[in-house]
Amino acid sequence: MTPSVTVGDRLRQALAGYDRSALLLLPAVVFLLALFIYPLLYGAQLSLLPESGPPLANYQRFWSDPFFRDTIWLTLRLAIPGTVIVTAIALPLAVLMRGRFRGKGVVSSSLVFPVTLGAVLIGKGLLGYLGPTGWLNKSLLALNIIDAPLTLTQNYWGVLLAIIIADLPFVFLLLLSYASGLDPSVEKAAAVMGAGPRQRFWQVTLPLLAPGLVTTVALSFVLSFGTFPSALLVGDPSGSTRTIAVVAYRSAFQDFNYSMASAVAIIMAVVELVFIAGIFALRNRLNSTPRT
Repeated sequence: MTPSVTVGDRLRQALAGYDRSALLLLPAVVFLLALFIYPLLYGAQLSLLPESGPPLANYQRFWSDPFFRDTIWLTLRLAIPGTVIVTAIALPLAVLMRGRFRGKGVVSSSLVFPVTLGAVLIGKGLLGYLGPTGWLNKSLLALNIIDAPLTLTQNYWGVLLAIIIADLPFVFLLLLSYASGLDPSVEKAAAVMGAGPRQRFWQVTLPLLAPGLVTTVALSFVLSFGTFPSALLVGDPSGSTRTIAVVAYRSAFQDFNYSMASAVAIIMAVVELVFIAGIFALRNRLNSTPRT
């Protein structure tokens, strides 16, 4: 008599050739599908249902209307310098913070503190400190250093400073985690071979940090490119800081054109993906370049 084969037996036979630890990825896959893939597909479908015209009418309007099209350039003018400045500040700090020294906890807490504030409180704080009636202008006027208040908010520079303050803690923590994982014996061996601090950084530490640095730069660019509260609070959302996120918000909640807002969001995601792909392609090219 042939023994009956249960469903459990069939499942075990099917999984016999696979690494069962891969099943641990199942919750992450479900989370990704539920909170990222489905909204993306839904937004893409909604963008193809314009209020009037053919399915691609929203995209044609975006690229033909300077009001929409110029937002990409205006956003990149904030995102690229913001990413470069934040990375340039965070990288040496992360490398230096690997060691032990007096006051390390105070320095780390000071760098991470803006995380607890959020973009809205940072923007309000900048208005109170750098605004026309803020502390800085009042102090400079009282000392007769300036004759009229400096315009440091409601413009490009206010938003750029807000981006730097808001993104620096995240970039610093990411780079610190990568830098803390480096084997110090490699740098010590370079020092024994006669390499100075500058040589060790450029020829040993930085190449070892390259994979983590590229990932951090990509994430920093995404944060900067999606800036929204700062562009409204300390910027000029109708002019120099009319970012693509601001236009998407206005299309959805002021014009109540959710189809157009979805098209703007899809274009925003595509631009981010193109730049991220370019960053990783540059890293792969540098890794494949022979070193002398």
